[in-house]
Amino acid sequence: MTGLHTLAHPAGLPIGEAWVPAPTTASVHFPYNGELVAATPVGSSELASQAISYAAGLRERAASLPSHVRRAALTETARAVAVQREDFELLLVLETGKPLVDCRVEVDRTLLTLTTAAEEVARLHGETVPLDLLPSGEGLLGFWVRRPIGVVVGIAGYNYPLLLASHKLAPALAAGCPVVIKPAPQTPLATLWLVHLVREALAAVGAPRGLVQLVTGGADVGVALTTDARVGAVSFTGSAAVGHQIAKDAAPTKVLLELGSNSALVVAEDADLDAAASAVVRGGYYASGQACISVQRVVVVQDVREAFLTALAARMAEVVVGDPRSPETRVSALIDERSTERVRSWVETAVAAGATLVTGGDVREGVMQPTVLLDVPDGQLAWDEEVFGPVVAVRSVASVDEAIEVVNRSRYGLHASVFTASLETAFRAIDRIETGGVVVNEVPGFRSDVMPYGGVKDSGVGREGPRFAIEELTVTRMAIIRPTTASQPEPRSPS
Repeated sequence: MTGLHTLAHPAGLPIGEAWVPAPTTASVHFPYNGELVAATPVGSSELASQAISYAAGLRERAASLPSHVRRAALTETARAVAVQREDFELLLVLETGKPLVDCRVEVDRTLLTLTTAAEEVARLHGETVPLDLLPSGEGLLGFWVRRPIGVVVGIAGYNYPLLLASHKLAPALAAGCPVVIKPAPQTPLATLWLVHLVREALAAVGAPRGLVQLVTGGADVGVALTTDARVGAVSFTGSAAVGHQIAKDAAPTKVLLELGSNSALVVAEDADLDAAASAVVRGGYYASGQACISVQRVVVVQDVREAFLTALAARMAEVVVGDPRSPETRVSALIDERSTERVRSWVETAVAAGATLVTGGDVREGVMQPTVLLDVPDGQLAWDEEVFGPVVAVRSVASVDEAIEVVNRSRYGLHASVFTASLETAFRAIDRIETGGVVVNEVPGFRSDVMPYGGVKDSGVGREGPRFAIEELTVTRMAIIRPTTASQPEPRSPS
């Protein structure tokens, strides 16, 4: 079968030390026009179990792998991705339908994640503990170290497949854990290629290729991976509903969840309205709105509502819609027709419930147009849930305090932002907004891959960013040593 892309790796799935045949294949199509991109192998629950078995057998080898070997493998992977970055960018455009500008950013961030994880290998250390704070600890030496948690299962979403996979596998390797990656069924291609490069880098430094494996497939493969008792941790990025089910089914295995959101941007009465409007456009429509921290809800203080809406209308003309392969495009087709129809129906339902459609709301040539809604009532999906499309909803309130209350009424809590000229307002927002990150005078979608990233409430548990993910994927082991057994003191208090 021919298509727009020739797979740059062996056929089959990377399981164990080789590539094994998959029971079937599936076609990946370019979301923008439906053209065939490539055929991809589809795994099975049996292959998932085989991958876990192999990873479990490598636990001790992975944990004892020297730091310089782990660092070198990650550094070499980053080098290989950088050499082929333009090919990665095009492949990401073709399989996700995401605009080229966003795919270029994704590759940049992937490189940062890989190199930062390599650097963090040198920072895996413990501390001494003053055990003699109790009399029973006199004469004892105490220290703790970090040990790998074991086999890691990493499940990535379709919107940023390369980046999300790197946030699973790079910290796992840095921590000394074997890892099995499952990409989203819609977008396996770039992740397969990344895993191939990692495995080749591992082999080049004398480590087993099987430290990183990949199994494609649907829910049956996901269940087989996440419910296996030999798994030490599951790291999942995706919808809240699926994440919650994984957490229930995987118990008592540790689960790290990066889930959805409906991120809010607050516009205070003293805000730079042009900057705020620009942020809504930049932050609401990048990746065609398919980002969990894109701007979805805009809460504006009433005094500046009309001026803000005027500024926003002027900036909407900047949103270029079209072929995602063009560097100018900012909004293109969503991942599939079902997603497009869902977003369109949410907008239609919100308008029927009393919201005002300012612009967009329709689908042209398969592309959901950039949409602005006013005064969406509570209880509407376009306000309460995650749209995951190019839709921004604006509402006005009497004060910043009321805006913070509106932000916090959501069941989600990933990122939010506030535009203000007041330090007092900024710190009040940081103190009171219930999210994993509060951004002042910038889009809520700002994320540096070195920072701790994650949510509260239904937006998940745990933190990503190489340093913080490595901490999540290791456990402390306490060492308590009495250097000599001679002349032990009589205990003065219970141990």
